[in-house]
Amino acid sequence: MRPPLMIFNGSSHPFLGVELSGHLGVSLGKRDLHLFPDGEISLAILEPVQGTPVYVLQSLGIDPNFHLMELFILIDALKRSSAEKVTVILPYYAYARQDRQDRPGSPITAKLLANLLTLAGADRLIVIDLHSEQIEGFFDIPVEHLQSNEVLIPYCKKLQLENVVVVAPDKGGIRIAGIYAKELNAPIALIDKERLNPFEVEMRLFVGNVKDKTVLLVDDMCSTGGTLVNAAKVCSDLGARKIVAAVGHGLLIGKSLEDIENSTIELLITTNTLPVSDQVQSHPKIHVVSIAPLLAEAIQKSI
Repeated sequence: MRPPLMIFNGSSHPFLGVELSGHLGVSLGKRDLHLFPDGEISLAILEPVQGTPVYVLQSLGIDPNFHLMELFILIDALKRSSAEKVTVILPYYAYARQDRQDRPGSPITAKLLANLLTLAGADRLIVIDLHSEQIEGFFDIPVEHLQSNEVLIPYCKKLQLENVVVVAPDKGGIRIAGIYAKELNAPIALIDKERLNPFEVEMRLFVGNVKDKTVLLVDDMCSTGGTLVNAAKVCSDLGARKIVAAVGHGLLIGKSLEDIENSTIELLITTNTLPVSDQVQSHPKIHVVSIAPLLAEAIQKSI
């Protein structure tokens, strides 16, 4: 009997693949994936997929160039094996911040990636927290854009934070802050950033009041941690009583873990759209919420 769907995962986020397959009650598709001595990727699909809807999971936040090539090869192998439809699940979409020409001669790499995924044979895409919604329009295939706040907001509610104000750490975070504020029935504040020179940024509270409040800083991602840490300092200096942060993608690169530990942020809530390192897992100020149930629900609705 043909299974209702099959899930294959690349090598970028093995734990999430196992977790997702567990939520759906299916086994991960068998494939032989390794490197040749010269570094080229070798792949073979080890079970029949003909006529079956297939989902391919690959997160692109760590070593994105390698994992992109691996993904293209995996899609091609499944299409050549006559899979009915290949849906690509990208919990983290690489190059999303390169979504426009910010200077003459620069590429629009987010659009290029959309073209390459379609050319490789992807029939549909599931993504979480695109850096800008315009990226959806880069595709000629259906895109389902999921929001991490669907798992982060319920966790925030469980914390039973009192006297909350939702703070956007820059103007780009206003839309996300609005969603949290509505769900938590809380006011909004906005921090404004002004770049003084290539190395210095000045931040100040532009709208709202944080004095004696519990601040909930929200953003789509935390990369180096600089924006969140500096925004937390602004709020602390203005008399905030407690500071919690919630972000969809926890890249947490460079000195971010050390800077967060030494900051006025008491708790950073993020998701596992990217692999969770042992350092993140054991960090005293970081809690990771799984997005596997969110992905499983999206897949079940599409069957």
